[in-house]
Amino acid sequence: MSLHPRRRRTKLQWGAIFLLAAVWILLWGDVSWANLLGGLAVGILVTILLPLPPIDFHGRIRPGALLYMLGHFVWDLAVASVHVAALALNFRRKPRGAVVGVQLRNHSDLYLTITAELSTLTPGSLVVEAHRLTGMLYLHVLDIDSYGGAQKVREDTLALEERVLRAFASDAELLEAGLTVRPVLTRIKNGVNGKRGADEPEVTP
Repeated sequence: MSLHPRRRRTKLQWGAIFLLAAVWILLWGDVSWANLLGGLAVGILVTILLPLPPIDFHGRIRPGALLYMLGHFVWDLAVASVHVAALALNFRRKPRGAVVGVQLRNHSDLYLTITAELSTLTPGSLVVEAHRLTGMLYLHVLDIDSYGGAQKVREDTLALEERVLRAFASDAELLEAGLTVRPVLTRIKNGVNGKRGADEPEVTP
């Protein structure tokens, strides 16, 4: 006996309900039974009335690459914060802002969203537009001259996307994005499970 589609979809969103309840408690700033029950009620109403479309995730989480991505993000956050503070205190220099387009390698909604969110959370840069069909991001940079120019923005954004892909993407998605699979040698599946075919290319780290 199968569940009704709406009922099945609601069941799959319990993680989102608990997350919304946690956000509700944080907004009130008080952990109480009333706020917990109120947050759960709000979460259930939101997921039923405004259900989010399912996100297809075909990758795998790599703990080492995930820690590296988070550590690099914290470092970028600290450096960018100091840079923006220095710009704010320098009254004699007016920063020159610019909007830079960056073509990402992967068009997945999930990886594009993570890359855009991390870029926006970094002081001095803000994603103003994202094209999910083409994988194009448009970033507003606070001071393009001190950043190193538009090409440096593109290089750093692609490097961020690579860290995201290495943390979450599958081997096939890495290869599709033009990235090598690391740190172990991986076999490319050519429609046949088991032994490597004669024409199957070697994957090097």
